[in-house]
Amino acid sequence: MTTPAKKSPSPLFEVHESPIHGRGVFARRKIKAGQRIIEYTGERVDWDETCRRTAEKGGPINHTFFFTLNDGMLIDGGAGGNEARFINHSCEPNCEAMEDEGRVYIHALVDIEKGEELKYNYGLIYDERHTPAVKKAFACHCGAPTCTGVMLAPKKRSRKKGATA
Repeated sequence: MTTPAKKSPSPLFEVHESPIHGRGVFARRKIKAGQRIIEYTGERVDWDETCRRTAEKGGPINHTFFFTLNDGMLIDGGAGGNEARFINHSCEPNCEAMEDEGRVYIHALVDIEKGEELKYNYGLIYDERHTPAVKKAFACHCGAPTCTGVMLAPKKRSRKKGATA
């Protein structure tokens, strides 16, 4: 007598067209808050290589699959990356990216329902002035009621010399 094979659970997600931007990642079944969904994979590169690759593709750096790590290296999801590179930005995310020993994992912040798009806040750091042209290049289209209009992290205000706390 043979034992029936265990039915494996359906995949957590699928990639298809997104109303936010290009392709997106969508839950194929309910995902519980706190659950690890996927690792963000790709080739590890340094900043100089990132700039070279961006220039080679004709720039700008605002539409890439680069993920910055705490050690200053980056993961290029466009080089050997997986579906995680298609998770879109949102000002009201349902996921978060967490780095653990140089690897990045996407976790659910809240319970995510079947069919819902996975989104996290990119919080992109851009050191130059946030001019109208820069803001346009990094425009956000998440549609959230609290949308800031950009995928950029707010610039940290520097304290003026002589200012007291």
